[in-house]
Amino acid sequence: MRAAAQPLGIVLLLLAMGVPAIGQTSAPAVGTPQDRIQPSAPATFESPSAFEAGGVAPAVELLRNFKDSEVKFDVRELMNTLRDRRHEGWVLAAYPDPKTKRPLIGAGVSLDLPAREHLQRDPLNPHPFLEPSSAELWRAAGLDPARLQRILAQFSEHPALWAARKHRARIIRTLEPEITDEEATKLLRVSVVQAVLNAQAYCRDFDRLTASQQMALSQLVYQMGVNLEEFSQFLQLINSGNATNSVPGETLERTPEADRGHWEAVQESLIHSQWARLYRSRAVSVIAMLDPAYLESSVAAEQRVSATLRPPVVQRRRVRAAAPRELASSSRRGRTGHGKKSRSRTKQPA
Repeated sequence: MRAAAQPLGIVLLLLAMGVPAIGQTSAPAVGTPQDRIQPSAPATFESPSAFEAGGVAPAVELLRNFKDSEVKFDVRELMNTLRDRRHEGWVLAAYPDPKTKRPLIGAGVSLDLPAREHLQRDPLNPHPFLEPSSAELWRAAGLDPARLQRILAQFSEHPALWAARKHRARIIRTLEPEITDEEATKLLRVSVVQAVLNAQAYCRDFDRLTASQQMALSQLVYQMGVNLEEFSQFLQLINSGNATNSVPGETLERTPEADRGHWEAVQESLIHSQWARLYRSRAVSVIAMLDPAYLESSVAAEQRVSATLRPPVVQRRRVRAAAPRELASSSRRGRTGHGKKSRSRTKQPA
């Protein structure tokens, strides 16, 4: 666990700011408990003057002061993963989330989220949730707030364009860049840092996890944001019997067999989720990283998850299958007559 002297200062910062979880991806919208996550402001973008008047927000300071040495995995490796089109993709202009239609940029980073209060309900976890607004994330990345305003204004001018789901991929490919590759990388970094800080708030023993497990949990937070609250069984499992006693400062050791069984149960809770079925390739890689033996054989770990995870149901196959059946039904009438004549001919010689 981290030093106990830090939480008090962080808690005071939290009380001073009313802060969100990372709003970022096309993960399925499953809703969030209203008693845990509340917008601290209307769902509108804050004006740049709000930052200039009050100076640097506490959330911005926390994001900027993060050190890569605070986690076991390589932060750059997670950033490269999220830049991959098999995960979040990489678009240098504002584009709509395929489900919510809200503006995203870079590796699926939201552009118009308000700051939100996300309560820490685990008395054994000293880490608070960090839920800044999109504007604060933008500011933490060192980007001009006025520029974000212009990007959002331009995005809102083309609602009919974003409604054309059929041609969405082609439209995104033709968008003119609104930020540079370097600026998108800076924005991705602060978003990943927020995911790491919230991963610590979700898992009280985050520091005891392996490098791959820390990376998997951080990636889950990045992709799902506050929707991860709905994965109650998963969250309960990663915090139950995870080598921590109910008495602060005391630990319980598990046998290797018990530890393996524990993480298999954690993986199983995600394998049967709707998220895993809808985003199968992404889920296989993330769930496999929760295996304590992942670093020994990542391929074997992914194969085990892939063999268990059911493939998604493709509705289009049913639609395509309906047409041939209809054609077969209509053409059978013509063949039926010939069939009867054929059978009658075979009977005549007899």
